[in-house]
Amino acid sequence: MHDIGKIGIAGHILNKVTNLTEGEKEVLKMHHIIGYNIIAPLLFLSSVAPLVLYHQEWYNGKGYPEGLSGEEISLGARIISVIDAYDAMTSDRPYRKALGDEYAISELKKGMGTQFDPKVAKTFIDILKSKATVNV
Repeated sequence: MHDIGKIGIAGHILNKVTNLTEGEKEVLKMHHIIGYNIIAPLLFLSSVAPLVLYHQEWYNGKGYPEGLSGEEISLGARIISVIDAYDAMTSDRPYRKALGDEYAISELKKGMGTQFDPKVAKTFIDILKSKATVNV
């Protein structure tokens, strides 16, 4: 649901196998606004709309669209941020194969306090460990 706005992004950008240009990156950064505009008017999804809008915010304030930081970002959006990053790293992409659980977890750990809420990232990693899906 958080990436529903990608339906408004041209396929040649989403499926590009080489690096995106700066212009293409700016277009892709609009997916959260497109998604918000799609689901906000729908009564049964309106409570999820802010999570879609803010899931690209970084814990240190260097994300987008508003540069929110820490507790200014809703807990739901902070959770989606961690899960989205993990999923992106552990899934095949047009430009690369999946990177693997251990690599993804090491990147989540590196991003604690900058991109990710440290408590949320630690909890997510602990859940993965408890499910025995990865060797952390």
